[in-house]
Amino acid sequence: MKPQNRVIIENVTPEINGGKYPAKRVVGQYLNVTADIFADGHDVVKADICYKHESEKTWQLASLTALANDAWEGRFLVEKQGYYQFKLRGWIDHALNWQHGIEKKVKDGQRVHVELWDGVQYIKLLQKNKEANAVHKAYFAHLADIFENAKEDETKYNEAVKEALSSALHHIFEQYPYQQFVTEYENNLRVYVDRKKALFSTWYEFFPRSASREAGKHGTFKDCENLLPRVAEMGFDTLYFPPVHPIGMAHRKGKNNATVAQAGEVGSPWAIGGKEGGHKDLHPELGTLEDFKSLIKAAESYGIEIAMDYALQCSPDHPYVTEHPAWFKWRPDGTVQYAENPPKKYQDILPIYFETEDWKALWEELTSILLYWCEVGIKIFRVDNPHTKAFTFWEYAIAEVKKKYPDTLFLSEAFTRPRVTHELAKVGFTQAYTYYTWRNTKAELIQYMNELSQGAEKDFFRPNFWPNTPDINPYILQSGNEALMLIRYFMAATLSSNYGMYGPVYEFNVHAAMPGKEEYLDSEKYEVKLWDWEKQTKTSILIKLVNKARKENAALQETNNFVNCPISDDYLFGYYKQSQDGSNHILCAVNLDPHNRRGGTIQVPVGKLGIGANETYIVHDILTGNSYQWRGEYNYVELDPYFLPFHLFRIEKMR
Repeated sequence: MKPQNRVIIENVTPEINGGKYPAKRVVGQYLNVTADIFADGHDVVKADICYKHESEKTWQLASLTALANDAWEGRFLVEKQGYYQFKLRGWIDHALNWQHGIEKKVKDGQRVHVELWDGVQYIKLLQKNKEANAVHKAYFAHLADIFENAKEDETKYNEAVKEALSSALHHIFEQYPYQQFVTEYENNLRVYVDRKKALFSTWYEFFPRSASREAGKHGTFKDCENLLPRVAEMGFDTLYFPPVHPIGMAHRKGKNNATVAQAGEVGSPWAIGGKEGGHKDLHPELGTLEDFKSLIKAAESYGIEIAMDYALQCSPDHPYVTEHPAWFKWRPDGTVQYAENPPKKYQDILPIYFETEDWKALWEELTSILLYWCEVGIKIFRVDNPHTKAFTFWEYAIAEVKKKYPDTLFLSEAFTRPRVTHELAKVGFTQAYTYYTWRNTKAELIQYMNELSQGAEKDFFRPNFWPNTPDINPYILQSGNEALMLIRYFMAATLSSNYGMYGPVYEFNVHAAMPGKEEYLDSEKYEVKLWDWEKQTKTSILIKLVNKARKENAALQETNNFVNCPISDDYLFGYYKQSQDGSNHILCAVNLDPHNRRGGTIQVPVGKLGIGANETYIVHDILTGNSYQWRGEYNYVELDPYFLPFHLFRIEKMR
């Protein structure tokens, strides 16, 4: 930077770890940029954003707009997948400063013939601008003449003053800015752009081995194909399976996580690896590789993508244990250290030792697993417990996969400390499970949503809300209260643009728990279940309706557009969402009390809707089909949990 550079640029957002990591967006979104930009004195400061896709050579420009107290903001549209670079520039615009000075002096009644003459230098620079068209250049020549001769000719003086103060000249100065001694922000910043599904996805999880319709029969991939119409009819676009690999026999877990399995018990799918192979192989009872490919292709015909579980752990029977002993931690007695999360013990799995001296070969092999399944046709991975593996490995592996398969998405299943979940997002994970499962009160929900949608993490952390998982049967749902099941589902699906659920446990209201634990009794993790896949419940019907609304209303396809709407009852929770283009407006009201009818006045953000204080408008309940005429900012809502504990309103202006 030259000594004459007078502009300061600081407090730039988004800037993740000083530019070490990229911000995140999806195709078709804007990246909003803010910064503090200022200079000494009172001269006119201008600033812009330079940006380009990694495949492009030419920088594009987007103007920054000055706000109060030296704050600036701007944005640019990302239209391609991959990395964009962007940087901020600021400068003293002497041409605009000259025009601004003349304006002040003329208002004060001063003669400005010298100042007009001084302005010729800026006009001559415009004449040399290669981007100026012929009409502009003729205009510049005229300006140079009258500015130079304003002192001798009163007629030209009056004309020169008029032109100097004109909005036309101001616009030209804006169009062809005078840029000398430009300050460029010291950090080159990036944004990574994913396909749209990174922002908007609807997940359904079931165990393939429970897909059979016959008692006592292990499910197959063919059985899963037969369930695709059900999954599609409910409105899900992502079907996630727990691990589908061979399961080890050594220390196999029995029913309810018993440390000793009985004859014929199937074990946990997460105990990966046996005599049939490891992470690149399929459980033989599920079917062949061709069967799996057929399932992937059939799912695509329904608009569904299959998500695989990527669990980096091994059964003691996994081929890696004998072929690569250095990839595991051995205890003094010669046994391998099995997985532990005290007081929990996982005797049937061995954690991978990421501090091994053979780390390079380990990284390459583990990454090759992902590449193998990508080649088979998988584009989405749900990653089991990534927070117990090295951050550096994830940064390497995800980058390697993205180079060859840029459509690949990674969901982080890491229920752990915030900084750890955030670091996983920074190093490349597309989405993440969240603490939504344990945010129950109105105050907790508002605080959490404000944190996710307005905090620093909004630019790199994409939440995926799950009301339950095979590992988590939350205390709040263990009563089996149907209204609570609906409430928790509805908020997951409308607060977050990415959400998922473990079924058919959820829609069938299976809720029995291990005493004192947030775990399912008779968990499907350890046994094959027989489900009535044709069964319909109130919950399954509402899931279908809500998912349909999500697809039809763009406001529900984003998370960071959350706006809390105060309601005069601590058990009533209201929130508003608006689509990026401003055309779709959604208002949700939820009764968090599953036992009692609740009513209160909700404050609608009419300013965001362009609705006047006393103007009437329509709120259409998408789920019931009922419509109501409201007026102004404050309106009454009442919700009976035994009928429907929520409203899903689309707001429409009166015609």
